[in-house]
Amino acid sequence: MTEKTLLDVLRGYKAGEVSEAEIIAKLKNFSLATENLGFANIDHGRELRQGFPEVVYSPGKTKEQLKIIFKNLYEHSNGNLIASRASREQFEFLRDEIPAAIYDETAQMIYVDRDKTLQRDENKKILVVTAGTSDVPVAEEARLTAYLWGNAVSTCYDCGVAGIHRLFKHMDEIISANVIIVVAGMEGALASVVGGLTNRPVIAVPTSVGYGASFQGLAALLAMLNTCAAGVGVVNIDNGFGAGVLAAKINSGTRKKEEGTS
Repeated sequence: MTEKTLLDVLRGYKAGEVSEAEIIAKLKNFSLATENLGFANIDHGRELRQGFPEVVYSPGKTKEQLKIIFKNLYEHSNGNLIASRASREQFEFLRDEIPAAIYDETAQMIYVDRDKTLQRDENKKILVVTAGTSDVPVAEEARLTAYLWGNAVSTCYDCGVAGIHRLFKHMDEIISANVIIVVAGMEGALASVVGGLTNRPVIAVPTSVGYGASFQGLAALLAMLNTCAAGVGVVNIDNGFGAGVLAAKINSGTRKKEEGTS
């Protein structure tokens, strides 16, 4: 479902060429529209329902499968596109078919940034904070996701509790942010610290960074779930993408509420 298709239907209704019953049926079909490719069932209605086309999770897909899916989404949507956790090899295989595609090595993301109508509000900024440099790949996945969703995003990297004075240098950014994503491995304590410094929602992302007893991020996940700081939510281990989307939705909800306030 593209904006052009929707506009054509609405113009037909305005011109009296489409009845109310027909337009309701068409909109319902558009919002639930899918296309079966045999190995994948593309959700073309997601852009209409959620404001962003279906995002492709790349691991487990062959290069050919990813190329077909991504090209199909590119041709049937207007918005930005994401293929998460993609390899450079997958990117090189599809780039000739989709010249607009870009690969971010750190975030491991193939994306298309083509929505020029997005107005990123600097007064509704998302801040991404990491405990260490090793957490940056997950943080970059969150940052780029939130950015492609139409948000202004800034970062404060490598300011974990082992040298907590580094965090305090960023108090202005922490206080002014609308939503904060905290990415940390090891014992995951940074989310509690940041949660105690702000009245803004904090999205904690545990990472699999750490030694043996961190259990590939489980220790950080449990610590974040057990935080005593109010207003901290937790996503899954290494799920930068999920944190970026959640932050974008919180930002969007805040905007609508404030725009509707007299």
